[in-house]
Amino acid sequence: MRSTMAFMFLVIAAFFGYQYFFSKPKPADQQPAQTQSQAAAPAPQAARGPAPATAAAQPSGATPQISASVVTTTTVENELYKIQFTNRGAQVEHWILKKYFDSQGKPLDLVQPEAASRFGLPLSLFTYDPAVTTELNQALYQVSFSGAQPTATGLVLAPASITFHFASNGLDAQKTFRFDSSYVIAVDAQVKQNGAPIRALVAWPAGLGDMEALQQTGMMPTQSRTPSFFAWSVNGKQDSQPAVKVSGNNTLDAPYQYAAVMDLYFASAFLPAVPDRSTVVTLHNAVEIPGDSSDPNSKKIHIDVLGLAVGDTSGSTSVRLFAGPKATDVLKSIHAIGADGKSDGPSLEPLIQYGWMTIVAKPLYLILRFMVEHGIGNWGWAIIISTVIFNLMLLPTRLMMTKSSLKMMRIQPKVDAIKKRYANLKATDPKRADMNAEMMALYKAEGVNMYGNCLPMLVPMLLLWPYFRVLEYTVELRQAHWLWLPDLSQPDPTHILPIFIIISMFFTQYITPSPGMDPGQRRMMAFMMPILFGYMLWHYASGLALYWGTGNLIMLAMQIGINRSHWGKEMHAIAARRAQKKIGAAPKNGQGKR
Repeated sequence: MRSTMAFMFLVIAAFFGYQYFFSKPKPADQQPAQTQSQAAAPAPQAARGPAPATAAAQPSGATPQISASVVTTTTVENELYKIQFTNRGAQVEHWILKKYFDSQGKPLDLVQPEAASRFGLPLSLFTYDPAVTTELNQALYQVSFSGAQPTATGLVLAPASITFHFASNGLDAQKTFRFDSSYVIAVDAQVKQNGAPIRALVAWPAGLGDMEALQQTGMMPTQSRTPSFFAWSVNGKQDSQPAVKVSGNNTLDAPYQYAAVMDLYFASAFLPAVPDRSTVVTLHNAVEIPGDSSDPNSKKIHIDVLGLAVGDTSGSTSVRLFAGPKATDVLKSIHAIGADGKSDGPSLEPLIQYGWMTIVAKPLYLILRFMVEHGIGNWGWAIIISTVIFNLMLLPTRLMMTKSSLKMMRIQPKVDAIKKRYANLKATDPKRADMNAEMMALYKAEGVNMYGNCLPMLVPMLLLWPYFRVLEYTVELRQAHWLWLPDLSQPDPTHILPIFIIISMFFTQYITPSPGMDPGQRRMMAFMMPILFGYMLWHYASGLALYWGTGNLIMLAMQIGINRSHWGKEMHAIAARRAQKKIGAAPKNGQGKR
């Protein structure tokens, strides 16, 4: 039983340690703007030279004037998105995903309004001359269309192509966007200054639109969904870094097959047409907002705003851009450019990062999704049913644990006798090894497995991490509801499940016989473990609490059944006799609690 307790505490410590050191890294000081500091991605060998020089100034008359006279908007739409462009800077004002919603029930806009107003709109241009960058992103571009033509309200139905063109004072900029029925659009951008191409990168500078904490909606920090990451693939090797480790305005010249900014559920990923010529600039900003939206003077919360600019070292940029949900089937269908120049390179599926538990988490996700798609129709019920199945599969091991515990209880007097003979020895005495050898020989002779109690607890514990990762990183579970739970990826707002977990764990511990355990250890197991797990699940995804609470209910039912069996009756009889012996009185009968 001591080994079981040690194992459980080790598991809990590892869980909290992993969350503390890996899932929620502490914010670091940000790099000053427009610096070429330490690279954001350690894996690629980044070229960090001086910024490319722009062409020498020439008479402005060499470039004809091309611009619009008024601000106009154009909306491109397919079944998946609705993208609204403005001709001021040829940028995106709204990138709305039709099948996903924010916390207010409105279709989700991937353009985070507060951050975009400060740091820039998607598909803006980035150059190494701030004045040129400002002019390119403030100019009024002329708009032309290929394929589907806009309606009177400026709506264009994909497939279509839109070109924005601006020329003035020696600058000549052109952007072309092509749309189809998928989440991916193609982007071509070229900027010349006095006839010479300059390195102009296409940017997604200001995070993603589900960073709702920036909108001060009154949500608690745990509900803000703000963790940001920089993810990439270089030469087929995928990796990522949390925002706090990404330097701002850092140029990385490496064969990027894709480079992405993402959070838990959505991503914006650039896939260069020529990876060998790709260049990436990491854009890292931060904002401080009040922790309590109703109190402007409350303690500030630090929120990282991560962005990217991606281009081509030749100066003419051609990329594909995915902006959408991190859904498994969607990401598997999108491939980077491979060595043969075709779209058969790495897929974007690694953007779903289950971590080192992928080997368990991904099959678990596939099992849950199969249930949802084949008759169950609800992720909460899928979690409950899968938990029931897993626990029924563990029933034989639970019975084995009961038999092992009963055997251990039967031979406990012999174990106590061996310990008594060596009781006067110091812990460092070599003869202690003889005591351990005698005990091992006794276990072997009686057919007792001293670790037999661990396996039934080991499997549920090992599934705790995969469930946590699936619930945290699977977009289908975002806003998935079950009965009173509005979002299985967020904590239970009513706290019913954590309270139920505390009560059910306590009652299970209370009715489980443990005569060989020290009374202090028994109290700790009966009170501390339920409180610890209840507190932990108070703050984590309600889907995780649903899994653990369902498991607790099944364990309680199993223990009641075991208590009614002849094994359980014998175990409680032994426990009752030992309890009476310790207080110096003979038991009144041979039965204990059932």
